[in-house]
Amino acid sequence: MLPRLAIVVPCYNEQEVLPSTLRTLTALLLRMDSDGLIAPDSYVLCVDDGSRDDTWSIICGAHKDNPLVKGISFAHNSGHQNALIAGLNTVMDRCDCAVTIDADLQDDPEAIIKMVKEFRQGSEIVFGVRSSRDSDTWFKRTSARCFYKLQKAMGVETVYDHADFRLMSNRAIHLLGEYGESNMYLRGIVVRIGLPTAVVTYPRTARMAGETKYPLSRMLSLSIDGITSFTAKPMRYIFYLGFILLVIDVIVAIWALLSYSHGHTVSGWTSLILSVWFLGSLILMSIGVVGEYIGKIFVEVKHRPRYAIREELF
Repeated sequence: MLPRLAIVVPCYNEQEVLPSTLRTLTALLLRMDSDGLIAPDSYVLCVDDGSRDDTWSIICGAHKDNPLVKGISFAHNSGHQNALIAGLNTVMDRCDCAVTIDADLQDDPEAIIKMVKEFRQGSEIVFGVRSSRDSDTWFKRTSARCFYKLQKAMGVETVYDHADFRLMSNRAIHLLGEYGESNMYLRGIVVRIGLPTAVVTYPRTARMAGETKYPLSRMLSLSIDGITSFTAKPMRYIFYLGFILLVIDVIVAIWALLSYSHGHTVSGWTSLILSVWFLGSLILMSIGVVGEYIGKIFVEVKHRPRYAIREELF
């Protein structure tokens, strides 16, 4: 029996690229259907994450013209990760497997064919991994490398150079749905599900139009979310650092007392001020790290819904 495939596309202000994206993905579905890889009732689901442009109007128009295009619209912007989760929850019982891919199609849609073949051979999670970063700027390559190394150092298990381009079986989607936290970091959670996995590599291209939805600030925010969602190591490191500074403080105090007992004056105004600023900054950073965890607890205990769906086209 051929698998029914759902392609989930999170969209936020993607009016420039969405018409071309839908043409590409629907043509891909038709080709895969004719090649006997997927069921004829496979489809594309666009998730409008509260866009402020004509993204939802384009989705509605495409849905009227093409039965392969489905859509859901958020009542307000809820974020990329929540858009992915909403899409997967929507297709959960309406497909055999689902692929998530961003609307800009920088991730190669042709890799979906390889993913489906891996799925039919028994893999229930297939990760799309970039084959190289030659198309990126030096800053982008360096920041991305630091992003993955920082997460690894903090104990977060991820797939290097994998973002959110992946295939998940129906069973994997149901298992993902059992994770009830509000702060969902999919790149770390999907790896932990534990079902048979495979990797498909592909070259990544530049955006056709529009602006990236993951600038440096969003990457930093995503990294912080991933670390604080999976490990308490930052707070442990703060304890270690505080202990080391305490030892240094004791050594300096002994040196100062010995100098004073021998009649040497301790001048050191500049070093004193620098020490105060350094310790003050360290204390504020430590409070910030602890506050990040407390903030996550604050969000989790309220059990608010991650998103609100305004309209559904199916």
